[in-house]
Amino acid sequence: MGCIRGITENSRGGIRMKVLLNGAAGQLGQALRQQVPAGVELIVTSRSGDPATDLLPLDLADAAVCQAAVLEHRPDWVFNAGAYTAVDKAESEPELALAVNGGAPRAFAEALLETGGRLLQVSTDFVFNGQQGSPYRPEQARDPLGAYGRTKAAGEEAVEEVLGGSGRGVILRTSWVMGPVGKNFALTMLRLHRERQQIGVVEDQVGCPTSTHTLAAACWRVISAGISEPVLHWSDAGAASWFDVAVAVGELAQELGLLEQPALVNPLTTAEYPLPAQRPSYSLLDCSSSRKALGLDPTPWRQALRQLLATLQ
Repeated sequence: MGCIRGITENSRGGIRMKVLLNGAAGQLGQALRQQVPAGVELIVTSRSGDPATDLLPLDLADAAVCQAAVLEHRPDWVFNAGAYTAVDKAESEPELALAVNGGAPRAFAEALLETGGRLLQVSTDFVFNGQQGSPYRPEQARDPLGAYGRTKAAGEEAVEEVLGGSGRGVILRTSWVMGPVGKNFALTMLRLHRERQQIGVVEDQVGCPTSTHTLAAACWRVISAGISEPVLHWSDAGAASWFDVAVAVGELAQELGLLEQPALVNPLTTAEYPLPAQRPSYSLLDCSSSRKALGLDPTPWRQALRQLLATLQ
């Protein structure tokens, strides 16, 4: 048996690896399914499942079910792209958020100890408090502000506790994920540009948008390159506020013929737009070491956003 970029090669020269993808119906999950490398056998799950699209049911809030899925399929990798992502609702449902975001990664990691596979846990910039005013490095300490961030931090801690030191658990943090399907800021802004003459958007929270297309490519590179870094950061290149992104959506959508006239975007402060969950004011991720490890060049966020919107034509 040989090894090519971390993927097992059999005696017939074909590449074969079994990957269990959780959250396959979500926006990242769908992007991952569109970019599956040759030779990868993909097993896909979602909360309710869908026999018509080969989606198997898997409730991430049920640790026993999560463990059973790993023990049954014995994948080489588990991609945990599923999560409880309702940031504000998590404040009133912390137990459910913790079961999904903290309990499921622990269950997968513990089952993989028995089967010998590896775990890619997708995480978030919300594990940081956003107060340092400079990009966060992968090795920096977590200090989340709200229930969502705390539960995602718990998931990271579980992976480190169970698989730490083995090279078999990889945490990939990302930020402001947006794609052509599902619920995300870019699609919401496109709808509002079509429906309204003016939009108010927060301008004092800074981070970086991340296209599901570029994020999926980074996830698959973790496998193909045999990456064993314990924590990676990936976002598109640059920095932006939510206000910047909202303006860009209008400009690019008009350029692409998706709307005739963008709405006027008015800047708001966080105080003027109160929400149940506190957000980090500056959650930019330092991706330099991760980009070097992955061997991938970043795409400027505005270019990635244009590519996203172009798929809607």
